[in-house]
This record gives sequence, structure tokens and C-alpha cells, in this order.
Amino acid sequence: MRNITDLQGTFTLNNGVEMPYFGLGVYLSKDGNEVISAVKDALEHGYRHIDTASIYENENGVGQAIEESSVPREDIFVVSKVWNSDQGYDSTLKAFDATLERLGLDYLDLYLIHWPKGELSKETWKAMERLYQEKRVRAIGVSNFLQHHLENLLDAAEIVPMVNQMEFHPYLVQQELIDFCNKKDIQYEAWSPMMQGNIFGIELLKEMAAKYNKTVAQLVLRWDLQKGVITIPKSSKKERIVANADIFDFELSETDMEALDKLDRGKRFGPDPDNFDF
Repeated sequence: MRNITDLQGTFTLNNGVEMPYFGLGVYLSKDGNEVISAVKDALEHGYRHIDTASIYENENGVGQAIEESSVPREDIFVVSKVWNSDQGYDSTLKAFDATLERLGLDYLDLYLIHWPKGELSKETWKAMERLYQEKRVRAIGVSNFLQHHLENLLDAAEIVPMVNQMEFHPYLVQQELIDFCNKKDIQYEAWSPMMQGNIFGIELLKEMAAKYNKTVAQLVLRWDLQKGVITIPKSSKKERIVANADIFDFELSETDMEALDKLDRGKRFGPDPDNFDF
């Protein structure tokens, strides 16, 4: 198990960059006051990793919150993603410029390809390699790439992705994909760790959470980290942002880790990377 210490602890990416293993996701947080408040509350509470994307249409608010926060820019790990309609070499470079402008930043810490688009993603990746080589982004990676997508990309890549951000929760573990990423030194990251709220109805999780005197959400987020998976639970409510991060004063036993792993049923709550139409 990797060393998990506190809210500002990091995992080291394959290029030596330290990425905070716990962050705030802002998917569905409305641009303006909602996302500004969420990001400021998170930073104030000690979060140092903020995950957005151009398709979320809230990069302006995220940037404003970072600017108004008392936390120095270099202490915040900022992530965004290139959307499908912007994939391709030139259009990715343009999309990156637009993202930086909306965020009001002069570099990103991590830029991801949001979804696999076959051969087009190879062109996108070439653009991302250029952005990385020009030091406009500290790390590059992908999101929603299954093993065959990764293998296809690696055929043409000069740089191995540093991160693969996937739907990951107790009903969708994809251990073989995690093992493949670990073998290639690609950091695994979870989106939708709460199964869109569906974790709260699972009896085993309720019983286990009670045993550790924690909430179901805290139990699952701790499991993520002990699996070596970076996690970015999303919330715009201050009390939940604070509660989600209260996971550094307990540790799941190996038996309980295995029991959580066994809940896996290959069930997705989000789109299937092999079958989506956007």
C-alpha cells in the first residue's frame, strides 16, 4: 500500500511530478457562484487538487476561485481535459489555449484526453506531447481509456500517459485495467467514486462504515486511496467537501479491502468507453 498521510499527500507520476491523491471534482458545478464557492471552500480546507474540463463549462469560475484564494498558484494542482469535438492536432492546441485563458492561468498541472476517439486521439496526443515538451503543462494523460485504447495510443506515443482517469467504484473495479496501468506506470484515477449516490444503498458498506465510525462516503474514498487510486469526489456543499476529506485517521483492514473489491459487478453508471455517441 502506498503511503497515505493527509489531505495534501501525493502520489508520484512517471515523470516525477507529485500529484495530490485527493482532490475536488467540479463536474455539474455551475459556473459562477456555485463553483467559485466550492473551489474556495476546498482550498481553504486544505485541498490542493482541482479537476475540471472544458465540457463542464465552469473553467472561468474555477480560475476566479484560484485567483481569489490565499493559496499560491504553484501549490494548487489544476487539471482540465480536451473535449471530443476539439480532438485532433491543431484543434487540441487551440482548445488548450482557450482552457488556459478561461482559467486565467499560464500553465496546467495535468491535461487529459477526455474520451478515446481512435486514430484521432493519436493526433490529439501528439499535440499534448508538444504542450508537455514546451512546459505549458506539467503532466499529460487520458481519461476513459480501456486497455486496448491505451495500447493503440502507446503504439504512436513518444511519451507514456502519466494518468488514466476512469469510472471507478465498488461496482466497477476493473482490476485487470488497474494492473495494466500499474505495469506501464500510468497512475489510475477515479471519477464517480460514489456511483452517482448509489453507494449509500449498499448494506455491506453501511455495516462496514459503522464499524469504523465513518460515513459510507468516507469508507469508499479511503478504499480508493488504499488501492493506490487518486480520487476526486465532487460536491458543491461546504460540509460535504469537508466531510469527504476526513479519511486520514483510519485504515481499512486487508479483509475489508478484499470484501469491497468483491462487490465488483462490472456495472457502469456513466458511458461505456467502447460505446458512446458524443
